[in-house]
Amino acid sequence: MTPVSRPGRAVVYAAAGWGVDACFTALHSLRRGGRPRRSSLWNAPVYALAQPLFEPVHDRLRGRSVAARGLTYGAGILAVEYAAGRVFRRTLGRAPWDYSYARHNVDGLVRPDFLPLWALYGLALERLHDALER
Repeated sequence: MTPVSRPGRAVVYAAAGWGVDACFTALHSLRRGGRPRRSSLWNAPVYALAQPLFEPVHDRLRGRSVAARGLTYGAGILAVEYAAGRVFRRTLGRAPWDYSYARHNVDGLVRPDFLPLWALYGLALERLHDALER
């Protein structure tokens, strides 16, 4: 298989991330309130940031322990989610997501208790990254 270009990889990350986000959002909202919520398409560009931000980190962390890689990915994703949420609030007046209902949240933009989920997502992205560069 020919390696996928950088812009092509960004599109793949956007689609994959938004797909996972849409499923998680629908299932989580069903569990919380009995009605599925939709994920915003505004989230897709945030997931596309995996190409310029995640890939170099993944390349530097190769060979490190799963725990170290997962913690780095989880913390990094929370940081990007927070920063993106702040940008959305400044430009659109609100972020596409709102965690203010959750006991543990930071400005309604991130949930630190989701760090393990983001760590697992980052570890899953390693395989996708490697497959896209083969």
